[in-house]
Amino acid sequence: MPIVTQEWTHSLTCMQQTVLLTAVRGPDGVAKYHPCKFLVRWYRRCVLLGALDHNVFENPYDPRGGSFTGPSYEWPPGLDHDWTQKMNSVVENYLQSLDELPHHFQLHLMHAAEIIGYKHPDDQIRDWWHWLYLELVKDMHLAPETEQQLDYRLGDSEAQWRATSSEATQA
Repeated sequence: MPIVTQEWTHSLTCMQQTVLLTAVRGPDGVAKYHPCKFLVRWYRRCVLLGALDHNVFENPYDPRGGSFTGPSYEWPPGLDHDWTQKMNSVVENYLQSLDELPHHFQLHLMHAAEIIGYKHPDDQIRDWWHWLYLELVKDMHLAPETEQQLDYRLGDSEAQWRATSSEATQA
């Protein structure tokens, strides 16, 4: 039986893998073609294997993937291009629609973007997700974590996790 997550995720701590899985579903209660859905599709493509052929998607426009891991936008087949500009527009639409989304989902996506932005093996994908993480942090008026802080907080050590968490969430 194949594993559904991409191989690069298998070297992450269990806590980091869990964070990645929490954002896969997307938010409840929003329309099928809400701006968040196009960002979440690209997110899924960066973490999961394609369900039908177990492929790794290397861009957000490959027409395969169905509705769950489908493309974030259409691009003519056989024509290479820099997908980052088009995805930056998807992010702009996402950020403009944040008031319509559960805050809880936004936190899951921000933390998952952080992990991809520090850990993904593809430079372009990693850099883009790190940029998105910084945009989401800035939008919430927060300070970003360093990779070392992330690894400490989500390093599979209960003591480290407790040291970086609110007592209210440790029960």
